[in-house]
Amino acid sequence: MSIANTVLVLINTIILVSGQLMWKFGMQRQDGAFGSMRGVAQLLLSPYVLGGLALYGAATVLWFYILSRVPLSVAYPLQSVAYILAIFGAYFLFHEPLSAGKLGGCMLILAGVTLIGWR
Repeated sequence: MSIANTVLVLINTIILVSGQLMWKFGMQRQDGAFGSMRGVAQLLLSPYVLGGLALYGAATVLWFYILSRVPLSVAYPLQSVAYILAIFGAYFLFHEPLSAGKLGGCMLILAGVTLIGWR
């Protein structure tokens, strides 16, 4: 896989993780959103949730382009880097704990991605 295609997959992954982080921000500002239909509607119309949906839409269009150029058996596993980005994003943005187990898991994911991407 070319460097350009690898970069496209990584950009797509960053967009997806950014959407998840926006959703998390939105959920933190919507206490009791699931207590009523009105609360759910307000949640779905919040700027963070809408922004996350927009990012997911953009990532989907980019993913279609990626799939036209890269084998699925390579591109999809490379997206597992999203797990690593999400763990560190949660640590820095939401002050979620970063344990030795999470770091070890990140290293294993990185090793797996390296093996799959290796020529």
